[in-house]
Amino acid sequence: MSKIKFGTDGWRAVVGKDFNEENVAIVSKAIGKYVFDNYGIYKTIIVGYDPRNMAKEFSMQCAEILKNVGFKVLYSDKVLPTPVLAFNAKKLDACAVMFTASHNPPEYLGIKFIPDYAGPATSEITDEIVANFGKDVPSCVKGKLIYTDFSNAYFKHIKEIIDFEKIKDNLDKSHIIFDGLYAASIGYFDKLLNEKNIKFDSIRMYHDPNFGGGMPEPKPQFMGEMIDYIKAHKNYIGFANDGDSDRFGVVNENGEYVTPNEIIAILLKHLKKNKKMSGCLVKTVGASLMLDIVAEKLGVEVVETPVGFKHVGEAMREYDPIIAGEESGGLSIQGHIPEKDGILANLLVLEAMAYEGKSLVQLQKELKKFAGCEFINTRVDKKLEKVSEVKPVLEKFGIMDEVIGQKVSKKDFKDGVKLYLEDGTTWILVRPSGTEPLLRIYIESDSQDKIDSIVNFVK
Repeated sequence: MSKIKFGTDGWRAVVGKDFNEENVAIVSKAIGKYVFDNYGIYKTIIVGYDPRNMAKEFSMQCAEILKNVGFKVLYSDKVLPTPVLAFNAKKLDACAVMFTASHNPPEYLGIKFIPDYAGPATSEITDEIVANFGKDVPSCVKGKLIYTDFSNAYFKHIKEIIDFEKIKDNLDKSHIIFDGLYAASIGYFDKLLNEKNIKFDSIRMYHDPNFGGGMPEPKPQFMGEMIDYIKAHKNYIGFANDGDSDRFGVVNENGEYVTPNEIIAILLKHLKKNKKMSGCLVKTVGASLMLDIVAEKLGVEVVETPVGFKHVGEAMREYDPIIAGEESGGLSIQGHIPEKDGILANLLVLEAMAYEGKSLVQLQKELKKFAGCEFINTRVDKKLEKVSEVKPVLEKFGIMDEVIGQKVSKKDFKDGVKLYLEDGTTWILVRPSGTEPLLRIYIESDSQDKIDSIVNFVK
């Protein structure tokens, strides 16, 4: 029990080791106790799973436990993405339990609890769940388990917020390739395109619990096959999602990976100009300064949160922003759910291209011109011997007044320590991982030389 720890997005562990029947039972009963205490026994719970090894078996174990203590449980009749389950939590006024380890290695599995507001559980909620370990639900009601197709409600909603006709009629010169990446979005992203008769090519279109021997993460090093395909063909844009499809990966017509920061900025411009949305931008403290510059030029207020979509989702529920996103590849928009949705993100890119009648490469060039400069980002992970070393290192950064010959102009402590340098384009964020003796150090600047100097400094 002591090895069950909830991080920024649920509990994850290696299948057959800490992720086993005993611990899944402990967490499932604790979630049931939380729902019982806060909503009552008649609150519906929906349960789903991604393509990972044993995800279906463990999710069924959870569903049976919740049914046996008295809940009505709607159980997914097939693999599904996290955002599809989250949307149904909102639509059905239900709490959701998703079995996924997102973009982690294939040997991992996890449990993610999604309350009825359809976003990640806050720390207060997961703390209460952890406090329930070993406790039972005092119910004498007879529960039931119903196999459910959650896809149709999600498809209907996506068709209401994405202009598929515009995409179909205005992408004559652009071609699409979808890298299924063996992920949960297979049968969802491609089905939406097929239903609207939008042509696309595809690769790796089946569910594989080992993800083809790679990582279920839409980063360049894991999308090599798609990148090679784009470089060998003309005017192709590529899309992929992570294991449970809450993150997105986009490759432009030159076969270049487009960073989430660029995608969020391009979509902010699109949603404000073409969809006439109003409101703020929500971004994490680790996201690019470019987003602040673009937002300011668009007359959009910026709300900054700690790293992690549970903080972004919380801000979405409070501020109802035009768009909300994080540097690691998660975003959502106004009118959707306060949970990241990689399928929606990919469709929004196609919609932005269609409205502007331009390639993604052109939209990137326009963004750079609009922002007035280009930003470079990197991250350095620094392992420490023990957790007790984290606080002294953070304190050391917190009192720094100068870095690589530049004065520190501003400090931010909402999530670790963030130092802004006097050039106005360079910052360093040092934050603990939360689950191990590890510091994550984010660096951004307008110059590779500055980036290299800071990397050497922090090492």
